[in-house]
Amino acid sequence: MKASKFTDAQKAFIIKQGEEGTPVAEICRKAGISQATYFNWKKKYAGMLPTDMKKLRELEDENRRLKKIVADLALDKEMLQDVIKRKL
Repeated sequence: MKASKFTDAQKAFIIKQGEEGTPVAEICRKAGISQATYFNWKKKYAGMLPTDMKKLRELEDENRRLKKIVADLALDKEMLQDVIKRKL
């Protein structure tokens, strides 16, 4: 996944502009983003401060890492069970 060129503070500022009533098309034109990106950010980060956004991103990264570990362990378990079945 490509890293965003926008900081959490910039994303929060862009979302806040939309909440204050600035037209979405104008916000997107000035920021150089698509309206789909704006609405995705709004859905994900609405009402958050930049510190909250950072915590959310860290939790998502940790969750991704833990899911990978669980998948690896499940694969190891399956392989070991297969080896045991073959020996019997």
